[in-house]
Amino acid sequence: MLVSGTELINPFKVLESAKIQQGFQVADLGCGALGHFVFPAAQLVGGNGAVYAVDLDKDVVRAIERKAKHAQIWNVHAVWSDIEVVGAARIQDASLDLVIVANNFYLAQHREGVVREALRLLKPWGSLLVIEWTPEPSPLGPPPERRMSTTAIRTEVMRVPGWEYDGEFSAGDHHDAIVFRKKGDRHHAQVLAHSTPHPDDLALHGKA
Repeated sequence: MLVSGTELINPFKVLESAKIQQGFQVADLGCGALGHFVFPAAQLVGGNGAVYAVDLDKDVVRAIERKAKHAQIWNVHAVWSDIEVVGAARIQDASLDLVIVANNFYLAQHREGVVREALRLLKPWGSLLVIEWTPEPSPLGPPPERRMSTTAIRTEVMRVPGWEYDGEFSAGDHHDAIVFRKKGDRHHAQVLAHSTPHPDDLALHGKA
C-alpha cells in the first residue's frame, strides 16, 4: 500500500464516509503531487475500478505517474487538465461514480466551471465530494477570509442546475466534507453501473 500525506485528513475514513465502493470510477480534480486521495481511492476501488488524478500542473502529473509506477498501482491514471474548464479533462461524459474536489474549491477562480465539469463527468446519481477547510481559524490552512462555510459551498454548487444535496460530515479537526448527487434517471444509472467501459476507453491521458 502506498501511504500519502498526513493524518490531518484521513483519506480512507473520508472516502468510506462518502460510500466509495469496489469497482467505482473516480476522479480527483486538482489532486496535488501527494495524491492524498488518489492512492487510497485506488486501493478502495480495487482492480476493477479506476482513479483519474487530474491536475493543471505537469509536474504534479509526472509525480503521480512516477508514484503509481513505482508502487505498481495500475488503476491510477494521471490526466493533465484545467479543472475549471468544462470539457478540458479527456475523460468520457457521464462515466464516473465519484468526483473529489479537496482543498481546491476556495482556490478556484471559476468555481462554476469546476462544478459543471464534475457534473459532466458523473453518471446520473454519481457523487461529488467537496472537502474544504472549516471556517474557524487554525494554525494550518488559508486565512479566515479565504475559507468557506458548508452553507457557502452548498450555495455555490446548487446554483448550477442538476444537483441534489446529499449531506455533510466532518473530515477531520479542520475540514468539512459535503456530498452532492447528480440528478438523473435512476434506471439509466443502474444500466451505466453495469456497463462501465475499460479505463483505457474512458480517458486519453495528458502527456507531460
